[in-house]
Amino acid sequence: MTSTAQSRARGTLDRFFKISERGSSVSQEVRGGLVTFFAMAYIIVLNPLIIGGFSADQAAVDVEGGWLPNHQVAAVTALVGGVMTLLMGLIANVPFGLAAGLGINSFLAFGLIGEITWPEAMGLVVINGIIIVVLGLTGLRRMIFDAVPAPLKSAITVGIGLFIAFIGFVDAGFVRTTGNASPPVQLGEGGSITSLPTVVFLIGLALMGILLARRVKGALLIGIVGTTIIAIVLEAIFRVGPSLGQDPNAWNLNPPALPTSVFSLPDLSLMGQVSLTGSFERIGLLATTMFIFTLVFMNFFDAIGSMTGLARQAGIATPDGQFPGLKRALVVEGVGAVAGGGASASSNTVFIDSAAGIGDGARTGLASVVTGLLFLAAMFLTPLTSVVPLEVAAATLVVVGALMMAQIADIDFSDFRVALPAFLTIVVMPLTYNIANGIGVGFIAWVLVNSVSGRAKQVSPLLWIVAALFVVFFARGPIEALLA
Repeated sequence: MTSTAQSRARGTLDRFFKISERGSSVSQEVRGGLVTFFAMAYIIVLNPLIIGGFSADQAAVDVEGGWLPNHQVAAVTALVGGVMTLLMGLIANVPFGLAAGLGINSFLAFGLIGEITWPEAMGLVVINGIIIVVLGLTGLRRMIFDAVPAPLKSAITVGIGLFIAFIGFVDAGFVRTTGNASPPVQLGEGGSITSLPTVVFLIGLALMGILLARRVKGALLIGIVGTTIIAIVLEAIFRVGPSLGQDPNAWNLNPPALPTSVFSLPDLSLMGQVSLTGSFERIGLLATTMFIFTLVFMNFFDAIGSMTGLARQAGIATPDGQFPGLKRALVVEGVGAVAGGGASASSNTVFIDSAAGIGDGARTGLASVVTGLLFLAAMFLTPLTSVVPLEVAAATLVVVGALMMAQIADIDFSDFRVALPAFLTIVVMPLTYNIANGIGVGFIAWVLVNSVSGRAKQVSPLLWIVAALFVVFFARGPIEALLA
């Protein structure tokens, strides 16, 4: 391609994605998309371990003895994540990556398939997605988004930052469970750093922190690549191996190593293995409705929280938390749930790990296009997706979490009507390992504190309704038992 043709192509990309308008460049967007992929690629390994397995004796088995083969789940995880991330970039023009949501896939594996089959569970995910799409198309989802007060939107961003940092610390083994009621967690093993993978995490954390402090372009990508090389060398010397859920001193998921092969053909046999009505026949209308209600709440508010935080971090959000392409982004995210259920990959939602790419400069949908293409390539390059260990991705999450904490300056903690709901939003997310829980507690606290302190008229009616629904959501266990 001639230099003139290259300039023309760059100009077309610039206009379509509004790259210059958002203060970015093509190279910066490509780099950001790469970082987002590296930060999210673990889902191709982790999602199959949660909802799938290598054999029936170690997989999540449904009521009829059915289970999802690991390699098939990996293929559809990469496929749906790639397609939906591409659509998010092309349709909404935002740097948000989509993939199988960890909250919902865990709910499916540990809360649903003990009562229904995998096709029936994925059918509920599809129904959940259709509801989310309808809410997005009618504008109701955006109306709820608009009703959220600005301090709570800032608190959501800060809470997500703290949450993903906590995820990073746990994934790296820097924070571990004690196995006791009190204290529930500790530093490393017995209060000490004992594992080589955790040391690699600390090296990555230090390297990325130094590069960012020195304002080096591509700091996170350089950190990921550099730390991965260090990890490969150390693993080759010390032969630590994978944890397999047993050895706390081994690599959490995949040991870093140069792959013995590069290409593999994806097995897409799980596509279309869905039953939309089976759960109604098996467990009845009431129980099925409660399961759908739970899925919608988790999907709905996880995505709104993630989008709010990511848009603010990217600098594309207005002071009230709006951002260009919001309605389109909400609809695409809903379609992700439908596509994820239809492919048996679990509901696809906006990943907070996208903050890694945004932290490295991603500002437009071009970054999402790069991430999406890499996910599609990962279907055929699954051996390469295991090169970067989870501990290196974990270091990226902690650094990005620190960057997102800057939003706390926008919260007026001198006004307790703001301070308490914001504080609860921030701390409940990491403490319950769930974004929606933090949002729900914050909403309820905002309505209660402001309504009894003379500001009832300033609370949006929609916020009252959502807060009431969250009360039902939090009490769904006793309600289910009472109705049963």
